[in-house]
Amino acid sequence: MKRKTYAAVGTGGRVPMFLDPIVDTYRADCELVGLCDPSEVRRTFHQKRLASEYGIAPVPTFSDFDQMMRETHPEIVIVCTPDALHHEYIVRALEAGADVISEKPLTIRADFYAKIAEAVRRTGKKVRTTFNMRWTPGIGKIRQLIADGTIGCVRHVDFEYYLNTSHGADYFRRWHSEKSVSGGLLLHKSTHHFDIINWWLDAIPAEVFAMGKLCFYGRENAIARGDGRFAEYPRYTGEPAAAEDPFAFDLNQSESTRDLYLNAEAETGYLRDRNVFRAGIDIEDSMSVMIRYRTGEIVNYSLNAYCPDEGFRASICGDRGRIEYTERHASHILTGDKEVQTDGDDYTMHVRVQRHFEKPVEFDVEKVSGGHGGGDALLQCQMFSSNPPVDATNRNAGHEQGAASLLIGAAANQSMQTGQPVRIEEMVSLRPDKQRLHELV
Repeated sequence: MKRKTYAAVGTGGRVPMFLDPIVDTYRADCELVGLCDPSEVRRTFHQKRLASEYGIAPVPTFSDFDQMMRETHPEIVIVCTPDALHHEYIVRALEAGADVISEKPLTIRADFYAKIAEAVRRTGKKVRTTFNMRWTPGIGKIRQLIADGTIGCVRHVDFEYYLNTSHGADYFRRWHSEKSVSGGLLLHKSTHHFDIINWWLDAIPAEVFAMGKLCFYGRENAIARGDGRFAEYPRYTGEPAAAEDPFAFDLNQSESTRDLYLNAEAETGYLRDRNVFRAGIDIEDSMSVMIRYRTGEIVNYSLNAYCPDEGFRASICGDRGRIEYTERHASHILTGDKEVQTDGDDYTMHVRVQRHFEKPVEFDVEKVSGGHGGGDALLQCQMFSSNPPVDATNRNAGHEQGAASLLIGAAANQSMQTGQPVRIEEMVSLRPDKQRLHELV
């Protein structure tokens, strides 16, 4: 059987989730034919890592995307660039005749998404959005309870996500802290959560109102609460004054962060370890969003990126009762090798179901080994196996379902700017004749 050929553009910290199963678990089904990145250091890091760990021949690397496409002719392109560039490489890959797997968010603006949708229509090729949280066992259990009618028809959802001062702070060290590159956390991070809600409700968002601000990270906030000593240096690596700083992140702490980021600085100018209390950060760290769906459901969503622990709480209210779901996570930071994800005893998933006039039922959801509570391995199987299991609960997501989540974040950004609610259909047309998420590609 001929193996499917894959190429990847963007070789930062996220790409091992895609590269490693291609050359390891699914090597009988897949072949990695090219890596593209403007940085020779990063390309070479992954080329050598994959050859050393998995015994494969060195993968060809390219600084020019179009050259890679001409010379390797991949059937599928994996896009792991900074978020603001996703749409550019998605469109170029489609036009070159390849299907695409894109890391979320699909893109960061409604007009960028319109370019993707037009390219899909014009080329007839496919785009997959990687929502690995759909595949975690706890999230799937809530979907099942809702679909089974356990609490009747869902009317309202409260969803509170809290990032800790390790994982949450890391977004403020990296390019994610620049809204023009990441769209802010309501695009880069919250699209995971918006997608979960969309999937649980099997609904398409219609209207969004949001508020948010930078109230913890950034120089002014540190000085205002008496932590100005932590704002006196632009970065952490090689800075003696950062020795007692609990937010410090030293790129010499591991071989992968040193080889992938520190050694590439002269070539790229990118600093992976910028001070989270520097001036110039323009994304929010505290956000609240209200969402109304085409089918009438209302959602209250919040995200805070400076909490002492990490996880989320969701309360789903139906006309026959209520589901409460809690996840607690261990810290994890992308280092460029494999994602540091210490699930262990720190990863818990708890469900409480109470129907009207009945006693509550509570239980824990059993964990599955692997990242994101076992969700990563299930998603990787769908992406790379030549014969994946049937996706009975419609967890695979194309470009339109990817848009249904990113457009909430894009509308929220617009709402924070204007102070007004935003109708998504006025930003971009997303199948206005449809009501349910499963009706979208």
